[in-house]
Amino acid sequence: MDKEKTLDTIALVLVIISGLNLGLVGLFTKKYDLVQLTFGSMPILVDIIYTLVGASAVHLLLVFNKIGKR
Repeated sequence: MDKEKTLDTIALVLVIISGLNLGLVGLFTKKYDLVQLTFGSMPILVDIIYTLVGASAVHLLLVFNKIGKR
Protein backbone atom coordinates (compact mmCIF):
# COMPACT_ATOMS: atom_id res chain seq x y z
CA MET A 1 0.00 0.00 0.00
CA ASP A 2 1.46 3.37 -0.95
CA LYS A 3 1.80 6.23 1.54
CA GLU A 4 -1.05 8.26 0.03
CA LYS A 5 -3.52 5.39 0.21
CA THR A 6 -2.42 4.62 3.78
CA LEU A 7 -3.01 8.25 4.81
CA ASP A 8 -6.44 8.19 3.14
CA THR A 9 -7.36 4.99 4.99
CA ILE A 10 -6.23 6.33 8.38
CA ALA A 11 -8.15 9.57 7.79
CA LEU A 12 -11.28 7.65 6.81
CA VAL A 13 -11.12 5.40 9.87
CA LEU A 14 -10.66 8.39 12.20
CA VAL A 15 -13.60 10.24 10.64
CA ILE A 16 -15.84 7.15 10.83
CA ILE A 17 -14.96 6.57 14.50
CA SER A 18 -15.56 10.25 15.21
CA GLY A 19 -18.91 10.13 13.46
CA LEU A 20 -19.98 7.17 15.57
CA ASN A 21 -18.76 8.97 18.70
CA LEU A 22 -20.72 12.10 17.78
CA GLY A 23 -23.80 9.96 17.20
CA LEU A 24 -23.49 8.60 20.72
CA VAL A 25 -22.99 12.11 22.10
CA GLY A 26 -26.09 13.31 20.22
CA LEU A 27 -28.24 10.41 21.33
CA PHE A 28 -27.15 10.32 24.94
CA THR A 29 -26.25 13.96 25.71
CA LYS A 30 -22.48 13.63 26.21
CA LYS A 31 -22.90 10.68 28.57
CA TYR A 32 -21.20 8.39 26.04
CA ASP A 33 -18.39 10.53 24.61
CA LEU A 34 -16.00 7.63 24.04
CA VAL A 35 -12.95 9.86 23.67
CA GLN A 36 -13.64 11.57 27.01
CA LEU A 37 -14.51 8.27 28.70
CA THR A 38 -11.34 6.62 27.42
CA PHE A 39 -8.81 9.45 27.68
CA GLY A 40 -10.52 12.00 29.95
CA SER A 41 -7.80 11.72 32.58
CA MET A 42 -5.31 12.97 29.96
CA PRO A 43 -6.85 16.18 28.55
CA ILE A 44 -3.92 16.86 26.21
CA LEU A 45 -4.46 13.46 24.57
CA VAL A 46 -8.16 14.25 24.10
CA ASP A 47 -7.18 17.51 22.37
CA ILE A 48 -4.69 15.68 20.15
CA ILE A 49 -7.30 13.09 19.14
CA TYR A 50 -9.89 15.74 18.27
CA THR A 51 -7.25 17.70 16.32
CA LEU A 52 -6.28 14.57 14.36
CA VAL A 53 -9.94 13.91 13.56
CA GLY A 54 -10.37 17.48 12.33
CA ALA A 55 -7.22 17.24 10.22
CA SER A 56 -8.49 13.94 8.81
CA ALA A 57 -11.78 15.54 7.80
CA VAL A 58 -9.93 18.38 6.04
CA HIS A 59 -7.68 15.86 4.28
CA LEU A 60 -10.66 13.83 3.06
CA LEU A 61 -12.40 16.99 1.90
CA LEU A 62 -9.35 17.97 -0.16
CA VAL A 63 -8.85 14.55 -1.76
CA PHE A 64 -12.52 13.55 -2.09
CA ASN A 65 -12.63 13.66 -5.89
CA LYS A 66 -9.30 11.87 -6.25
CA ILE A 67 -10.34 9.01 -3.93
CA GLY A 68 -13.56 8.48 -5.88
CA LYS A 69 -11.62 7.99 -9.14
CA ARG A 70 -9.53 5.08 -7.80
